[in-house]
Amino acid sequence: MFDYDKDSITKDEKNTLFLETLRGYFDNGLPVVTNLANMAAIVYEFFDGINWAGFYLYQDSKLILGPFQGKPACTEIEIGKGVCGVAAETMQSIIVPDTDRFEGHIVCDSASKAEIVIPIAKDGGLFGVLDIDSPNMNRFTEEDRLILQESVRLLIDILP
Repeated sequence: MFDYDKDSITKDEKNTLFLETLRGYFDNGLPVVTNLANMAAIVYEFFDGINWAGFYLYQDSKLILGPFQGKPACTEIEIGKGVCGVAAETMQSIIVPDTDRFEGHIVCDSASKAEIVIPIAKDGGLFGVLDIDSPNMNRFTEEDRLILQESVRLLIDILP
C-alpha cells in the first residue's frame, strides 16, 4: 500500500492516499496498540522531512510514551509541560516552527527543530496526543495540521 511515486503525486493526492491507507489498516477488532503502531508507521512513511512520529497516551495524570517511529524518546511528560503537555492541557493542536523558541520545550532529540502535536480526545476525555518532530525548522503547515486532525478523527472512530 506504500508503493507510490513520491515525485509524481500532488500534495492533495498524497493526503488522500494517506487517509485511505489509514482507513485500510485501522480495524476496531484489533488491540488499540496495534492500530496506534500502524498509524505511527504510516505517518512516518507519508510525511517527508520528519524524524519522529508517534503517540503519548494519557495515563495516571500524565502522558506516557506509546507506539512510535524514530529514535528513543522521553517516556513521561507532565500535563502542561513541553509541546505535548500543553497540547494535552489545552486540547488544541500546536505547530511549533522553531522548538528553540518554545518556552519549556522538552528535548528528547536535539536534532528536532520543529514539531506538531494533535490532541486526541475520546468521549470528552483525553486519550493522548499525536506528536511529530522534524529536523527542519518551519516544517509544519496549516495544511499538515488539518490532515493530521482528520487522521486523528479516523483513529477516534475505531477506539474502544
